[in-house]
Amino acid sequence: MRRRSLILAAVPAGLVTLAGCGDDKSDTSKASDSASPSAGAPSAAPPPKIVDGPLPAITAGVKFGEKPTVAKGSGAPSDQLAVKTVIAGNGKTVAENDYIQAHCLGQIWDSGKVLLNSYDSKKMQFTRLAKGGNLEGWTYALTGKKTGSRVLFSVPPAWGFGKEGNTQAGITGTDTLVFVFDIQNTFNSTASAKGKDVPQNEAGVPEVGTNTDGKAPSIEIPKSKAPAKLVSNYVIEGDGAVLAADDTVLVQYKGVVWDTGKEFDSTYRSKALTSFSLQQVVPGWAQGLTGKKVGSRVVIVIPPSLGYGDNPPSGSGIEKDSTMVFSVDVIAKA
Repeated sequence: MRRRSLILAAVPAGLVTLAGCGDDKSDTSKASDSASPSAGAPSAAPPPKIVDGPLPAITAGVKFGEKPTVAKGSGAPSDQLAVKTVIAGNGKTVAENDYIQAHCLGQIWDSGKVLLNSYDSKKMQFTRLAKGGNLEGWTYALTGKKTGSRVLFSVPPAWGFGKEGNTQAGITGTDTLVFVFDIQNTFNSTASAKGKDVPQNEAGVPEVGTNTDGKAPSIEIPKSKAPAKLVSNYVIEGDGAVLAADDTVLVQYKGVVWDTGKEFDSTYRSKALTSFSLQQVVPGWAQGLTGKKVGSRVVIVIPPSLGYGDNPPSGSGIEKDSTMVFSVDVIAKA
């Protein structure tokens, strides 16, 4: 389990809910877990068998991307993973440890109680498919599927929330869960910005490498005083959608301290993208990315007043009143 991402603001543990489709299951202390069903204990169960059923029927919303209505489960569910590809896509194959972008709906087998639903918000969610994490039934059910697919599957407690269940979400330790995923896209750890290089000629602003090979770009700090105000400039300008202040984004990033140039956080080093809401990050990130386009690489210089000020995270390698510099690739938005 990697340490907490240093871009995220703290969220009280009591806010952890089953409100969204999930996030990076390898990091349960991230603030974005407030919208994640990954609050249960990681499964210690062996890999499940993949079986055909039984599975409840989708009674309405049968097209890809439409909000499905799923019947209650009939009879006893399988104690293994029942998986059915309802609509077979022909896009990219989803690999283990990928982040998928998908619409999803989940409910309890016996009661049909809906636990999560991204369709009503019209915003797809990001989910990392990693074994050894929480709700790893998702990983077993969705790895190997293709984008453009609708997948219906059930997850018994052994590969869900275990014997403890999730009392906050109303899930008992015996509840089997049923999910529908419409897989829109998939991204691996080498994802990079895609667009046109932008001249980096502003004095006093760090210069960032423009390589798009999935490796960490260089960040060259100028030999001058750090700027007192936020800087957010394109390094590579993409042509995707513009980010709004309440968007959830999937990013690749690297962070260094202005004074020393020392790297303190990096998705390249952890070999895992990360996803978060712009409402859950330090102010400099939120302000620096709002208005930028998907597909872009952005250099963000965050003064202490918009970062951690005199209270940096313990053990982060960031000193009090440090200016932080980030290279951020905006891979996708929900």
